Amino acid sequence: MCVSMYSAVWSREETTERNYYSRYHNMSEITAWMEQMKRENPDVVSSMVYGQTYERRNITLLKIGLSSTGRKKAIWMDCGIHAREWIAPAFCQYFVREILITYKTDTKVNEMMKNLDSYITPVLNVDGYIYSWHNESSRSPGTGGCTCYGTDLNRNFYANWGMVGVSTDCCSQTYCGTKALSESEARAVTDMLGKLSEDILAFLTIHSYGQQLLVPYGHPNISAPNHDELMEVGLGAAMAIKAVNGMDYTVGTSPDILYPFSGSSQDFARQIGIPLSFTFELRDKGEHGFELPEDQIQPTCEEAYAGAHHIISYAHDKAFYSYAATVTAHCGPHCWQPGSLAPSCCKLGELQESDETHLFCQVWYVTLL
Repeated sequence: MCVSMYSAVWSREETTERNYYSRYHNMSEITAWMEQMKRENPDVVSSMVYGQTYERRNITLLKIGLSSTGRKKAIWMDCGIHAREWIAPAFCQYFVREILITYKTDTKVNEMMKNLDSYITPVLNVDGYIYSWHNESSRSPGTGGCTCYGTDLNRNFYANWGMVGVSTDCCSQTYCGTKALSESEARAVTDMLGKLSEDILAFLTIHSYGQQLLVPYGHPNISAPNHDELMEVGLGAAMAIKAVNGMDYTVGTSPDILYPFSGSSQDFARQIGIPLSFTFELRDKGEHGFELPEDQIQPTCEEAYAGAHHIISYAHDKAFYSYAATVTAHCGPHCWQPGSLAPSCCKLGELQESDETHLFCQVWYVTLL
C-alpha cells in the first residue's frame, strides 16, 4: 500500500472531528491520538507500555474502564499485527471513540465499563506499520544467509507452533520464525496475556481481509472444548454485523473456512484458558484486498463494532449474570505458566483415550519435545 493514496495530515485538534475516523493515519498520528484520548478522558483512559519491537519502539496499549474498588474482569483487543492491514488500526481507533462516547448515555455500555477494563493495542506491529507507510526502516533480519526481513507474528505464538500452514523459508509470507516467540512483539503479548489470563473474558484480534470471524483452533485435528459456544457467539456477532450494512461474515475455524495454520495469537489465548477468542477478518472479500478505500473505513468499522459489542456483551453477561452455559476450558488459566513445556493438566500418563484433552496434549508434546 502506497502512502500517496491517502492524505492523512491531521492536527491533534482535528481528532475530535468525525471525519478523522474515516481516514487512515500513520504511526505518529495514532500516537498523538492516544495521548489525546488520555488527556480528554483522564478518569477513564490510561496507557501502558508493555513491550518493545525489534527496532526498540514501544508497544503501547490503552486501558479503558471506570474506576472500581474491586477486581475487574477484562477484554483484550489488538489491531495491526499485520502491517499492511491498515483497516485494523483504524477500527481500534473507532472502537475506542465509540465506547468513550456511548458509555455516557448507554446504560449497557456504562455497566460494562464499570465491570470490565478494555486493554486495546491500536498497533501491535509498530515497525511493520511504519515501514508500510514510509518504506524506510528495516525489520527483524532473517537468520544465516537469508536476505529477507520479517516474521509472520500470527504464526509465532506458543500454540502448536510450526506444525501446519507455516513456512520455514525466511522469505515466505508465512514464515513462522526460528522458534516460538522468537519475536519480541509476540513475547510482549504472551507476557501480558499470562498476567491477565485469569481476568480476561474475551480476546479479539483484528485483521483483514475476508469478512470472517475465526474461532480456535487453526490445527485441523484440534477442537476447542467450547466449540459450540464459540460458534453460537460468533454467529450472533455475524448477525449483528449484517444488521448494520448487510455485509455477510462467515464464521468457523480456520481449517473449515480459510486454511489450517498454527501459532496464532487467537489459539494461544484459548489455549491458556481465555474462553472466548476470535479473529476478525474485516472487509472486503478480495476486490480491494489490503488496500481498502477510505470511503469504506466508516461502514467497515460500524459493522465490526456491532460484532465486537455482541461478543463483549455476551462475555460480560455470562460472567456477571451467569445465565449463559458454563463451559470448562481444557486447560484453565491456572495450569499454564510461561516457559513451561506444557500445561500442567497435560500429563500423558494420566490421560485416557476418551479424555477430551488427550489429542490436544498429544499434539502439544509432539510439538515441543
